[in-house]
Amino acid sequence: GSFKDRGTASMVSALSDAGITEVVEDSSGNAGGSVAAYSTKAGIKAHIFVPSKASTAKLKQIQTYGATIHLVNGTRKTVSEKASSYCETHGLVYASHSLSPYFLEGTKTFGYEVWNNQDSFNVFPKHIVFPVGNGSLFIGSWKAFEKINIFDPNMQIPRLHAIQSSAFMPIVKSYIGQSEDLTTSKATVASGISVSEPPRINQVVNILKQTNGIALSVEDDNISKWQKILAEREGIFAEATSAAALAGTENLVKNGLIQPDESVLVPITGFGLKDPM
Repeated sequence: GSFKDRGTASMVSALSDAGITEVVEDSSGNAGGSVAAYSTKAGIKAHIFVPSKASTAKLKQIQTYGATIHLVNGTRKTVSEKASSYCETHGLVYASHSLSPYFLEGTKTFGYEVWNNQDSFNVFPKHIVFPVGNGSLFIGSWKAFEKINIFDPNMQIPRLHAIQSSAFMPIVKSYIGQSEDLTTSKATVASGISVSEPPRINQVVNILKQTNGIALSVEDDNISKWQKILAEREGIFAEATSAAALAGTENLVKNGLIQPDESVLVPITGFGLKDPM
């Protein structure tokens, strides 16, 4: 039910090929559900560390797949630290979606599909606007376009934009040369991108600069507005995290950073029933 399945399919396949039978993952919800599902299929026992405030629907999904849930009080960083510590204590593999290179190999498929289906779009997108937490879909897409560009040098790589919630905007801050304030308690409807310290932040910012992309933040009210617009106009019920990218697209257009005649692609990254309304 989320784009995380792309990365997880690749990562769990690699773990299975290596003979791994038990793994640990930390997640705000979507990645945890995905790792739980694919691990079950591969015969791998999964321990999923999640914030205690995670969506009930996402917790139910993880639990239904048979994974062991470890609820952690504290920030998203605390959850990662607990997962890493558990790995060390029990001698288990840390199957982190935010760190695994195999996960990125799976998210590259998004970029390949955009390229292979451009006839359906009638035009190759000039801009792609992503909701970004850890940035795995953003980075994977860039890696795909970079590879395509080798055998098709005439391809114009899209401008890749990163949208974050105003409550969690470390990439936006880094992009403009500031640092994120990690001391305040925050919350956002876009739980899938509520990441205060993404491990690949420098890579995301470098890609933004290479593609002439923009990083900006949006408010929860606007995110919720676009979640409703998408449902009512297109019949697509996306989770709020996905709607953040639509809110960001609106701001990019209003600020003249996307012109009216330019094509824009926005990936819808997760299903709406996973989050509380």
